Amino acid sequence: MLVFYEYTKEEMLDFLKSQAPHAEIHVQDAVSQQHAANGRATNTMEGQLLAYVAVSDTDDIKGVLKTARKFHLPVIPQSGDTSTVIGSDGIDGGIILSTAKLNHIKKISPDDGIAVVEPGVINGDLDRAARKQGLFYAPDPASRPISTIGGNVATNAGGMSTVKYGATKDSVLGLKVILADGRELTLGGQTYKQAFGYDLTQLFVGSEGTLGIVTEITVRLLPIPVGEPVTGIAFFKNMVELSVAVRDLRMSGIAPVMLEALDSKTVVALDKFENKHYTNGTSAMLIFKLDAGGQQSLDIAKRVLLNDNATNIEVTTDPQKSAELLKLRQDMLPAIFINSNHIMEDMAVPLSKLAEMIDYISKVGDDLDVNIYTAGHAGDGNIHPSLLWSKDEPNPPAKIIEATRLLLKKTLALGGTISGEHAVGMLKNQWTNAELGFDVDEIQHAVKHLFDPMGILNPKRKIN
Repeated sequence: MLVFYEYTKEEMLDFLKSQAPHAEIHVQDAVSQQHAANGRATNTMEGQLLAYVAVSDTDDIKGVLKTARKFHLPVIPQSGDTSTVIGSDGIDGGIILSTAKLNHIKKISPDDGIAVVEPGVINGDLDRAARKQGLFYAPDPASRPISTIGGNVATNAGGMSTVKYGATKDSVLGLKVILADGRELTLGGQTYKQAFGYDLTQLFVGSEGTLGIVTEITVRLLPIPVGEPVTGIAFFKNMVELSVAVRDLRMSGIAPVMLEALDSKTVVALDKFENKHYTNGTSAMLIFKLDAGGQQSLDIAKRVLLNDNATNIEVTTDPQKSAELLKLRQDMLPAIFINSNHIMEDMAVPLSKLAEMIDYISKVGDDLDVNIYTAGHAGDGNIHPSLLWSKDEPNPPAKIIEATRLLLKKTLALGGTISGEHAVGMLKNQWTNAELGFDVDEIQHAVKHLFDPMGILNPKRKIN
């Protein structure tokens, strides 16, 4: 098809450079290629960027957005580049706007119990800095060592401690945001209670870069709990029995900070990966942690576990041994993905439906002859079934696609969500109507249009 373009690529790049003079701009080089699709960009249309732009001030952000408006270019906000749902990959002809260099912790205030940070600050770095002042940052996604606070805000990232401390949204008090038209908004603030106006702060949390560019984040910090943390493991006949114990531990009043579940297949893979001998091949593993309550909480936890038929209960307060037990959860993915292609799903169901969902996952695997490993944050109903297939097949076979569809449909039927903590990106943006309903779907698009009428911010992500 013949198209007469008004501007050449060179003219657009020249304008971009004039509007973002302090930014680091990469065009068709190793850096732009690396970040176009989590390092997997190929010589196809998707992901061939106009430019990768690493900004270091808000004026350059405004310059990038002005360029995008002038030439009608998509802008893909990115910071740590760790999205698992095609949420920050390049779009043909677009600009990746990286805030990774905006990585300063501006303030930690023990008196106020807050921190003010730029979006490029690494989650784990903020937590370490807070702990030096007797505080900690609660949200702990598995990507904590590499993911940024900005990315965590964009996706409303969860983690292992969500059962006690909530997801990212529960720690965000305020934001500074630049809209697509260049306006700067200050949302929320530094107080724990805020009841004035509509809560636009929480609207931007989880918006996946589709409404504006976050430039500053104010988060809640908590005092480090008193006493020695206790980490433990326990084994159950199957995941259904484990989920009953999870329910009883939650209801016991001891407030576990972690309740992680691994099915027997995953534990077998971990034994092989780490050369351990935790299971006989038929037991599901619960990894739990208590960060407060001392001996009384530990005694209650042991009693609940024994009453729910747990076996081989092991607990420790030793930091090194605790780290070894937690490493079991962290090593889950390399242990099961080592020789296979995979899809790792991310759904959450009401806590009362956890056992039913786990049972259904197993049934789908058996019925369709699909190899599924199930683990997850059992304490908050967030499950990560991983569907595996041969390395020899680059694309998922039909039975993998069908199994995934069945799991997503069952999740919705149980009143759950098909994105617990990984966000939507492009992987699931066709399911907006199915999860939210037609009326809410329309309102979502109206909200998007209000903040980004030209549709330049991360198009086709979050909602399609």
